[in-house]
Amino acid sequence: SSQEMKEIIETKKELDINYQELMSARQGNGETVTSKSLKSKQKLGKTEDQKSARHLSRRAMKHSALSVEDLRKIQAERQYASDVITVTMKTMYESGTFHSLIEAIEQEKAKKSKFHDILIRKEEGEKEIKSLEKQLQDVKKETEIELQNRDSMIAYLKDELQEMKTKTNRESCCMKKSTDFQVHQTQKKCRNAETLLEEEIKKLRSKTEEEIRVHTEIESSLRQHHKKVEEKLEYWVDKYENDTDAKDEELDALKASKAHNMETLQSLAEECQTFEETIISDRAEKAAKRRELEQDALELKSILKLQAWWRGTMVRRHLGPYQALVEMRKGRLAKQKEKGKKEKFGAKKKTR
Repeated sequence: SSQEMKEIIETKKELDINYQELMSARQGNGETVTSKSLKSKQKLGKTEDQKSARHLSRRAMKHSALSVEDLRKIQAERQYASDVITVTMKTMYESGTFHSLIEAIEQEKAKKSKFHDILIRKEEGEKEIKSLEKQLQDVKKETEIELQNRDSMIAYLKDELQEMKTKTNRESCCMKKSTDFQVHQTQKKCRNAETLLEEEIKKLRSKTEEEIRVHTEIESSLRQHHKKVEEKLEYWVDKYENDTDAKDEELDALKASKAHNMETLQSLAEECQTFEETIISDRAEKAAKRRELEQDALELKSILKLQAWWRGTMVRRHLGPYQALVEMRKGRLAKQKEKGKKEKFGAKKKTR
């Protein structure tokens, strides 16, 4: 560690010595430049002296500006190196390590690699700019050639235009003469046609007057016919209204008779319902009686069975006393059907 400290101190001393040498060299360059500029002013003439003085002063200013910039960079690097050394010495005295120096070296390496990348990109950009400049030169040459071709084409077209103008002037003179002759002929034809049209107009006027007279006569006759048609229309409208009123009254009467017939039909249906109910109840009573007789005639099974079978046969086949009931029912149904037919026939007559 003591060896490293000695090396760091020596490098610091070397940097201080280099800085002092650069400062002295800068002062010497400034003196030589000023002396040279004064000598050149004395030797040359008025106009040449001024030009050379300006040129030398510009070169001196440029050189001094470059040296100042370089010195500023060297001073910044020297200051950075001294700061790094002081921090490293401090850390070495405190902890016995030099991590700060390693970190500073790594940072400088990263900066250098970044600067190297920038230089590579700069070179690539310069190459691309050169290629683009070359392409621009090629395009300029092509455009110049194209412009020359166009100029020659324009001159050719101007000559052609001049020839066409002379040709058109000759043709226009000939056309003017021919057109004047044609105009004279057409004017003559138009006058003749105009006289013919005037005569035709007179004939058409007389014809239109005749048509107007005929039209007025037809119009008067049509008006009279229209009046008669309107009178007939009023008569038929009144007749239609009267007929519709009469038919409405007939329809109302038919509706009333239909309602009355529906009421009678409803009453007959109710009577039929009551008859069916009485028959059903009668049959139920007879069945009950038959069951009672069956129960009472257990001892006389054969006789009672024979009687029951006979009574059942009479009921099923409507024999004996049951025949009158069936006939009475059939008569009522026949009367109802005849009554319904008569009502329908009367309604049809009324509608007719």
